[in-house]
Amino acid sequence: MSADATLLRGREITRRWGGLVAVDRVSLELRRGEVHAVIGTNGAGKSTLINILAGEIAPTAGRVELMGQDVTDWPQPRRARAGLGRSYQRNTIYPSFTVLENCRLAAQARFSRPWAFWRDAARCLLSVPAARAAAQRAGLADFLDRPAELLSHGQKRQLEIAICLATAPQVLLLDEPLAGMGAEETERMLALLAELKADHAILLVEHDMDAVFRIADRITVMVNGAVIASGTPAAVRANPDVQAAYLGEQ
Repeated sequence: MSADATLLRGREITRRWGGLVAVDRVSLELRRGEVHAVIGTNGAGKSTLINILAGEIAPTAGRVELMGQDVTDWPQPRRARAGLGRSYQRNTIYPSFTVLENCRLAAQARFSRPWAFWRDAARCLLSVPAARAAAQRAGLADFLDRPAELLSHGQKRQLEIAICLATAPQVLLLDEPLAGMGAEETERMLALLAELKADHAILLVEHDMDAVFRIADRITVMVNGAVIASGTPAAVRANPDVQAAYLGEQ
């Protein structure tokens, strides 16, 4: 694939819950080298969309393609092994494990060796270096031996991304990674995302509009499950439908 290839594509994705249409014919593309933000008020369908792309929820209709392959029927673990990583709104870490151990567990899924069950996983020549590299890239090189529960909130969010990186994904689906952060922690996370996008395609679901318009290369706006606008930050900011439905009249 070319350096700027489309790595993840959703085509006319729809999800119905009985009579409720949570996601209504949403199409989007995630390209390497870009942060694609999805914004919308609570209940707009953002989390449902990211869960469908990740393989946690099956779409009622539509298609998901990962690296050009139809993965609509693939479960989440298979998509993860094929290069898709994601984080959640709430921290999903092992609090009593160190930063390195959290990352190593993720890397072990990548370097699965069930025949070597008697060997010490902490000395694995594959998963341990991968875990160290992931933690370092996420800005946690100085905290490898610190229990995750002792990290600051922002560092825990960095650890979530490090855990993703340990599986060597090409696509990152990040669900509100800035939630609850202070100004300094937000700056660190935005710098990390800017660095990661060079060799990843990133989907960012976020409520911090200042951060979104700073970091995003493309923005998709959802209302009531449907897309009302998609384009560059400047085009979205100037869109009258977006101003009325989400950003407020300007």
